[in-house]
Amino acid sequence: MARPTATAQRINGALRHVPAWTLYLIGAAWMAFLFWQALTGRLGVEPINALEREYGDVALKLLVAGLAVTPLMKYARINLMKFRRAIGLLTFFFVLAHFSVWALLDVQSLGRVWADILKRPYVTIGMIAFLGLIPLALTSNNWSVRRLGRNWRRLHQLVYGIAILGAVHYIWLAKGFQIEPLVYLGLILGLLATRIRWKRLLPARWAEA
Repeated sequence: MARPTATAQRINGALRHVPAWTLYLIGAAWMAFLFWQALTGRLGVEPINALEREYGDVALKLLVAGLAVTPLMKYARINLMKFRRAIGLLTFFFVLAHFSVWALLDVQSLGRVWADILKRPYVTIGMIAFLGLIPLALTSNNWSVRRLGRNWRRLHQLVYGIAILGAVHYIWLAKGFQIEPLVYLGLILGLLATRIRWKRLLPARWAEA
């Protein structure tokens, strides 16, 4: 295993003094700030739709950040492991906020919510991703890690598929050709590719080269 570079050591040294709970404060403050902006008309002429998009955008960014923790440790030796749980839980809360704004403030009808889930594929995909995050959030605690053992890691690998679904949801939701949703999908696929053990997939003569 390669040793951290001087830059990585400095970053890791600084991060040791930052408690993980500060991420929760930052996330909660940003969520409240976005809501306040929508409430006061600072998000444009359609504040509900804008707030819905903002919460979803933050959730996708957090998904990418969570997937980046392991590659950063593996290749750059930058250790963000202690923040991974906070990033994951904040992802869930922003997705929950995204869903709540859509269901409670935009659609405002349980019947219409259910109808959209069944009729609109991008809503169906988003709902599947949201439901997939629930067991991950509920088991993001030390008791669940001890209780589930190896199954905990298998369960939390669901986040790989959830991240892809989230990006596809965004692509499908976007009107016309837009670069940003494709960038998210590319980042997610690239980060997932770093987890593949390519040598096991290559013929032996290639793996030895």
